[in-house]
Amino acid sequence: MRSLLPEPADPEATLEDVLAGYDYPRLPGGRWWLRANMVSSLDGAVTGPDGRSGSLSTPVDRQVFHHLRALADAVLVGAGTARDERYGPVKASDDVVAAREGRGQLPRATLVVVSRSLALDPSSSLFSGPDRVIVVTSRSASWQAVEQVGQVADVVRTGEEHVSLRETLGHLADRGLPRLLCEGGPSLLGDLVADRLVDELCWTIVPVLVGGSARRMAVGPDAEPLGFAASALALADDGTVLSRWRRS
Repeated sequence: MRSLLPEPADPEATLEDVLAGYDYPRLPGGRWWLRANMVSSLDGAVTGPDGRSGSLSTPVDRQVFHHLRALADAVLVGAGTARDERYGPVKASDDVVAAREGRGQLPRATLVVVSRSLALDPSSSLFSGPDRVIVVTSRSASWQAVEQVGQVADVVRTGEEHVSLRETLGHLADRGLPRLLCEGGPSLLGDLVADRLVDELCWTIVPVLVGGSARRMAVGPDAEPLGFAASALALADDGTVLSRWRRS
């Protein structure tokens, strides 16, 4: 592992050294911090040939993935990505649980699924864990769907025709979940970018070219670009690049 930022290149850096810099900033009351974590190929694909991001991931990327979950209060994911990536309950080792409780956090990050249509299967593995999932939808969602999903999850309604992501993040902060981690997919991240809600991007670049018609990291409505500055950069032994970018 070679650390390139924030210090000059350190060929002796370990992954633990790099991960030590991922702590969330101190947040004032009522404020949240939204970090997005995405992986892509050299040519910008965010899924492999099987249509899943998991097939792109490297061992180093998976360690970062689990470390970021261990730090977050809540993990946000779009319903389509939750289905495509076969999401299940958020898990945590005994050591992670102890560390989280020492920081005053819940034992595991709360899973938050954003779904305008509420086309979710209440019997899926998504809702099979011991922790209550939060499902966010719009106020225009049908009461029948709300009641059905409400049997297995806490349903939060924000916005009218479309989910209000700003209102959603404020609601989560009010529930004591201000340290937020978005795992995509591209549509959810694109909407967060359009609403100017992304504070930080953790971006893993894996050393492969995919080609094909894979989507890019964020897709959605046209919006003014958000400026970011690199805060950390490291090159793993397998060629994986780990980078962190903060809103400038």
